[in-house]
Amino acid sequence: MTDTVSFGYEDVAPHEKTARVGEVFHNVASRYDVMNDAMSAGMHRVWKDVFVRRVKPRKGEQILDMAGGTGDIAFRMKPSGASITVADINPAMLEVGMQRAAERGLDGLVWTEANAETLSFPDRFFDAYTIAFGIRNVTDVPKALREAHRVLRRGGRFYCLEFSTTLWPGFADVYDAYSHKLVPKLGKLIANDEDSYRYLIESIRRFPDMASFKAMIEESGFTETRVEPMLGGLVAIHSGWKT
Repeated sequence: MTDTVSFGYEDVAPHEKTARVGEVFHNVASRYDVMNDAMSAGMHRVWKDVFVRRVKPRKGEQILDMAGGTGDIAFRMKPSGASITVADINPAMLEVGMQRAAERGLDGLVWTEANAETLSFPDRFFDAYTIAFGIRNVTDVPKALREAHRVLRRGGRFYCLEFSTTLWPGFADVYDAYSHKLVPKLGKLIANDEDSYRYLIESIRRFPDMASFKAMIEESGFTETRVEPMLGGLVAIHSGWKT
């Protein structure tokens, strides 16, 4: 790991990024899903539906949903009958997820505070590992990917939903202007937090492109890696298998 890592457009010490990302998600937790709707015009719901269909959770499986604090992915996988552990480094996000689960009458989910880089789960424990819009906020991404590989059983599958860089001509410029100029203002209007949403947009810009992230997944030990771009790569589903 390098001496500095990206926090939005800043380069900071690793421990500083971890602390500042924690503060961001503590600040936005209560309005996180409302802001997702506002920022994506509701499209994040479609992307998550597609993502869970690709995961294909099955009854009897053990699935780890990392950075899944508010429960969006876990709630979608719950009807499958899989045993789902929702893990998040941020207790405020987990609190929101547990409250949402209670309101929906959903029980049986396991909620745990965990750092993606240093998981306490044993080797070869899970059948699937999912992470949606969370990997770019991890301080040491390669270390988190190695941990994902470690906790998966042989034949286990890794699925990651994350923003990337759209390759559609023209659309990239439109989205760039929208995200940098409008999203922070929406953050101030809806969540009274402009700075946190400015970071979230900047973190997308600093995240590796699809080919580079695919290579990182392969380097962590996964095989048969694939990328499924949506909206020209604005969002992408990355997957791989542990053999």
